[in-house]
Amino acid sequence: MNIAVPEVFASHRLLLMYKGDISALTMFAQQAAGSVCFPQSLPPLSVAFDEDATVNEGKITVHPATLVSAINQIMGFDNDLLYAEAGYKEYVDTPKGIVTVYMARFKLLDPPHRLMQTLGCQMRTLPELRGRPPAEMELLRRAYTKMMEG
Repeated sequence: MNIAVPEVFASHRLLLMYKGDISALTMFAQQAAGSVCFPQSLPPLSVAFDEDATVNEGKITVHPATLVSAINQIMGFDNDLLYAEAGYKEYVDTPKGIVTVYMARFKLLDPPHRLMQTLGCQMRTLPELRGRPPAEMELLRRAYTKMMEG
């Protein structure tokens, strides 16, 4: 995705996920370059903070709905295609500072395979995403756990 990334994404990312209401099929969007973080990947050497870690971001936080609105615009989605998944907020330590990661969920009955393919992206299950960098794998594991418990 060759896009102009708004400043807000310098310290924030989104995971884009689909969960079937009937089947519980859970899939995550993956960019052509492999990252599951949107709109850009995490820098190399990024590490997810422990789940129970308290992080002082030291700045004004951005509401996840603002990020979802921005990603809808960046990707050319309808404004109501994604919504912020409540309760998912993770922190990643990167060489450029702390990045806060939220999750956005597709409001669709079926996985958005065709839509994501038009953007050079794929919808993948967790096993299909094995081999991603450790920070991304930990974010995915936590997201999957959150979706299955919620």
